[in-house]
Amino acid sequence: MAQENITVDVLVVGTGASGMATAVTAAFQGLKVLVVEKEATYGGTTARSGGWLWIPGTRLATEQGINEPPGAAKAYLKHETTTHFDEARVDAFLENGPKAIDFFTQKTCVQFDMPAVFPDYHSEAIGGQPGGRSMVTRPFDGRELGPRIKQLALPLPELTVFGMMLGSGPEIKHFMRAFKSLESFVYVTKRLSKHFLDVLGNGRGMTLTNGNALAGRLAKAAMDLDIPVWLSSPVKKLVTEFDGVAGALVQHEGKTVRVNASRGVVLACGGFPHDIERRKELFPHAPTGKEHYSPSPETNTGDGLRLAEAVGGRVDGTIPHAAAWVPTSVTTRPDGTKGVMPHFIDRAKPGVIAVTPKGKRFTNEGNSYHDFVQAMVAACKGEPEVSAWLLCDHKALRDYGLGCVAPSPLPIGRHLKSGYLKRGKTVAELAKQIGIQPSVLEATVSEFNQGARIGEDPAFGKGSKAYNRYQGDALVTPNPCIAPLESGPYYAIKLVVGDIGTFAGLVTDEKTRVLDASRKPIKGLYAVGNDAASVMGGNYPGAGITLGPALTFGYVAGLQLAKAEAAAEVTLQVERREPVAISRHT
Repeated sequence: MAQENITVDVLVVGTGASGMATAVTAAFQGLKVLVVEKEATYGGTTARSGGWLWIPGTRLATEQGINEPPGAAKAYLKHETTTHFDEARVDAFLENGPKAIDFFTQKTCVQFDMPAVFPDYHSEAIGGQPGGRSMVTRPFDGRELGPRIKQLALPLPELTVFGMMLGSGPEIKHFMRAFKSLESFVYVTKRLSKHFLDVLGNGRGMTLTNGNALAGRLAKAAMDLDIPVWLSSPVKKLVTEFDGVAGALVQHEGKTVRVNASRGVVLACGGFPHDIERRKELFPHAPTGKEHYSPSPETNTGDGLRLAEAVGGRVDGTIPHAAAWVPTSVTTRPDGTKGVMPHFIDRAKPGVIAVTPKGKRFTNEGNSYHDFVQAMVAACKGEPEVSAWLLCDHKALRDYGLGCVAPSPLPIGRHLKSGYLKRGKTVAELAKQIGIQPSVLEATVSEFNQGARIGEDPAFGKGSKAYNRYQGDALVTPNPCIAPLESGPYYAIKLVVGDIGTFAGLVTDEKTRVLDASRKPIKGLYAVGNDAASVMGGNYPGAGITLGPALTFGYVAGLQLAKAEAAAEVTLQVERREPVAISRHT
């Protein structure tokens, strides 16, 4: 049977934020775009994410009266990226980020909200800011996607309540205070009632929040531009002609289709969080590649990187940190499958501390997840496993929850039965449960409690930074991150190393073009999102530093592909081939 051929201007590989941003921007410029996706659902890692974007200098900030000093963002990124400060790419990000936000918010259904205060993770550093850079995707009504809502990837179960996605900070606080505040109780009751009615009528919740909202909004924007999306359609090989990439071979509906892309192919496959071999090569804590736990989709196995390497692209393995680290815990779901729970905010809460397997505290628990894991790895140097225990007392557990364990009044029995949550009537009893010398853990808790009773942490300064305090409990004074552990029983959850996206990616330039070993652009080949080496240089400056560049460089790629000279980069002569109609479905 003859191989089928179709012709488009742009082929985008992947349906996460970066891929869909590229597709929408390019199509808005009048280009014929096809998006292909390996999974049977669309949204990728974005659909499981928090939906936050870090982009300095936007209109959303200035509308709130936030006008940061000239050059502050660049100075901050220079401080944060250290050895991997790429001035051209940083300039492109800072220049185009605000433009991307204006384009999507003014020309599409993609919308964002910016809290008045959400500090950079290192806001005390040069160029750091107390707010105005991190924004979250506005909730979205899934009904606007019509029947295609059924193919939108679901959020991470561990980050939902009865399968319901929670919104940003204010909504989470309502749920935590549902039985302490009449206002919060009414809010939660209405929210849950609406969710259960949606599930009964539609099979899932229809109020999309966080990353699910971003994936849904970008999908709706693509639908409005009539961009076809092929699901369950992996790319098998890039096609090269005339010293450049001319398209790709795509497995689609049981056949191989040659997709000729006259302007270019854009790789947006989500990086390599589940590529065991590359993890083995680039993750120091995972010597066999298996000592790592990622909540990203399991199909994110580094396809984009391998496709590019096969035609001369290269992965920057010198980035200080190959991924955006996050402490995770491994839970057993009700159906018996394993789930990976990222610990974003519970570590900062009062009455919560973390200790090594030997029972010693090792860092400021309220620091960013990326920083916390670095400290965890350093503390476990020479040990057979990189891990830690997150501890709290009964009051903290019922007030705030811990990992997958929800706060009061939801029960904790399932987690105790599965072994996910460990419990002891005393600190010494808990120590025995988790394999720590009781006297050591008792001494650690006692030492912490001495300062905690007056809101201080002399050892590590928990609560001393703006980001610590933002994630704490504002109702606790004098330090929103500090309270003693003295209300037994006591609890612990084991932490291991995970990620929320990989940083080591393809070397690209400020126009998102993939570069070869001599740093020359490979004609017709582009990479965005986690397939491109992080513009943050392997560090984590603030909330949304993966999705912010993803949307921005997707926008840059779309504009670059639309330029007249982009078409001249690869002389494909595809007009000689008979195009085949593209099926328009997701």
